[in-house]
Amino acid sequence: MTENKVRDLIIVGAGPAALTAAIYTTREDIDTLLYERGVVGGLAAITDKIDNYPGFPDGIAGLSLADDLRKQAERFGSEIELGEVNDIQDQGKLKLLKTTDGDHLAKAVLIATGCDYKKIGVPGELEYLARGVHYCATCDGAFYRDKRIAVVGGGNSAVQETIFLTRYASHIDMLVRSTIKASDILVKELDKYVKNGKITIHLSTTTDEILGQDNLVNKIKVTEKGRPHGIEVDGVFIFVGLVPNSQFLKNKIELDKVGFIKTDEDLQTSMKGVFAAGDVRSGATMQIASAAGEGATAALKIREYLENRHKT
Repeated sequence: MTENKVRDLIIVGAGPAALTAAIYTTREDIDTLLYERGVVGGLAAITDKIDNYPGFPDGIAGLSLADDLRKQAERFGSEIELGEVNDIQDQGKLKLLKTTDGDHLAKAVLIATGCDYKKIGVPGELEYLARGVHYCATCDGAFYRDKRIAVVGGGNSAVQETIFLTRYASHIDMLVRSTIKASDILVKELDKYVKNGKITIHLSTTTDEILGQDNLVNKIKVTEKGRPHGIEVDGVFIFVGLVPNSQFLKNKIELDKVGFIKTDEDLQTSMKGVFAAGDVRSGATMQIASAAGEGATAALKIREYLENRHKT
């Protein structure tokens, strides 16, 4: 053990669900430690602008919202550590978490690890990662000022990120496997850039291979409506969905067929004393507002669990 102290609650993750839960638990003097392996704020922190979070009529930058949530949680006494939880073991009334900086014991655990970007699994995708292949427009879009890029995907996030990338790229080829499946308001906004020639949409198009030269992407092979051809690009941004960050729970906690965590009506998992909230939970709506709401609900259920735990 790196420390003998038994925590009331360890939260795995530090996105909106985790930080909201921490605000609630620490306000009630529940000793709370959060573990985050990546960016505090999760995917919300690397979203350019959030327009549908209640209370911000003009929208808010994702990084600003994440930072405000972090500050609020820390103001009440939450501790945030950067590190990764690799395993969780049930020791009855205590849970043992194996992390990159040692083992920790907790009376209760909240899994709020969120999701990560889905890969398309084509040749060149991993080879050119961060050298022309990207999954975050906010993080890497500025590298492509006045350059030509491709965007893979046709859902809400793909359209939203494509529109964002128009502020940098000279032209964007949008590669859509079937048809655009974004909301009407996003489609109308996208159409403005199609009409002015900034974006070309390729429907019924598969991405087959990402090619490069001198360790940088320079071309993408596609099959468009049955016709294979190549498109010269300087970079490729991939937005084809999300996968849950739940690999470390396999064979420990019950997951659905995709890998999302199954919970009961109290947001408790198949391991007693371990709860789940936010995008990693089966049935989640993948919205920041609902993730925050689930974090609050989980905090209240965890408080009840800890109170009842002392009675048994």
